[in-house]
Amino acid sequence: MSFDFSFSNFGEKIGQEGGIVKLMKDLGEALTENQKMRMMGGGNPAAIPEVQSIWREQIQSIIDAPEHLNAILGDYDGPSGNPIFLNALAESLNEKYGWHLTSKNISVTSGAQTAFFFLFNLLAGESKEGIKKILLPIAPEYIGYSNQGINNDLFISNPGLIEETGEKSFKYKVDFDNIKITKEIAAICVSRPTNPSGNVLTDQEVTKLSSIAKSHGIPFIIDNAYGNPFPGAIYTSANPIYDDHVILTLSLSKLGLPGTRTGIVIGHEKIIEKISAANAVIGLANNNIGQAMTTPLIKNRKIFKISEGTIRPYYFKKMQRAREYVRQSFAESIPYKIHDGEGAFFLWFWFPDLPITSTELYERLKKKNVLVVPGEYFFYGMNEEWEHTHQCIRITFSQPDDVIKEGIKILAEEVKKAYQL
Repeated sequence: MSFDFSFSNFGEKIGQEGGIVKLMKDLGEALTENQKMRMMGGGNPAAIPEVQSIWREQIQSIIDAPEHLNAILGDYDGPSGNPIFLNALAESLNEKYGWHLTSKNISVTSGAQTAFFFLFNLLAGESKEGIKKILLPIAPEYIGYSNQGINNDLFISNPGLIEETGEKSFKYKVDFDNIKITKEIAAICVSRPTNPSGNVLTDQEVTKLSSIAKSHGIPFIIDNAYGNPFPGAIYTSANPIYDDHVILTLSLSKLGLPGTRTGIVIGHEKIIEKISAANAVIGLANNNIGQAMTTPLIKNRKIFKISEGTIRPYYFKKMQRAREYVRQSFAESIPYKIHDGEGAFFLWFWFPDLPITSTELYERLKKKNVLVVPGEYFFYGMNEEWEHTHQCIRITFSQPDDVIKEGIKILAEEVKKAYQL
């Protein structure tokens, strides 16, 4: 007897093999089935010894307080998160930036990825005013957004302007002349630093985007997963902003705690009430561990010192070494460019006039035990074909240096073959 049935439209859509599904599947298979694979594709943070030591100390302090441990493991928090955590975070951000947050402006989610699923579908999709969409003002943009809409075609994205900043370097900028806010735009969203390119929107760009959103009465969402105030993986000037129409997201993942699945949404009470309701409906409550581990460090402001004094310089030095490996491995004859190193922990390569697609390059590298992410996945919601989308790849430099050096050497060899040099 056969067992056959059909899925809902949502069931069909969520099961499609989008970029984030393939990325996580490849990462999982590599970890379990191919120990030789050089993991240069994912966004997993580096194992920073000094930071890992801090997390062990925090866990030990929890273990040494049995009643506290029992409450963490045995009790549900409210759907917004632990009140002590929320109050401590509001107070620390107010002190650091001069904001006026309360605990009612903050909600915890089960990871930042979940936060964006909530935000995008709370704001966009089918509504009494028709179909609403999210505007991404600069592409490429984070791979993990692309398949999050319950409805199809949730995004409209604008290609970034390419500014060549050196013989082998470039930077994306917002093309403000082509930003169009129509009635179907529900919100503007950016990541800062941008995953995949490491681009950091300037304060001027952020202020202008914020002004555009505010003038049209729509939210401006800023994804700070890699940014300020923590983990602080930004290597240029970038000041956070907040206003009633601004929604900020933070994460504990890039602090070295991806396993705690702790995302943070900061916004107007109207937004936070909806996020908290979604938490209750979908997951009842959130993970307690990440909040418990970081609350003392937020209270004494040490979390900012860890970010600024340990995490930021660690990744900056890793980036410098990775870029040096590129200079050593790539011959001058290879036509490559790398995005300026402004933030996060990725190298974003652009290979002008590449004879093959970045997806084909990805497959060739995978056969050589080098796992990267093809650029095509980061360009979505675009109305017109852009050749550039097939000429880019992302690699991480958060892995051990020997892995990065070997992987970049193999990448250079495969790119040279593709150009038939």
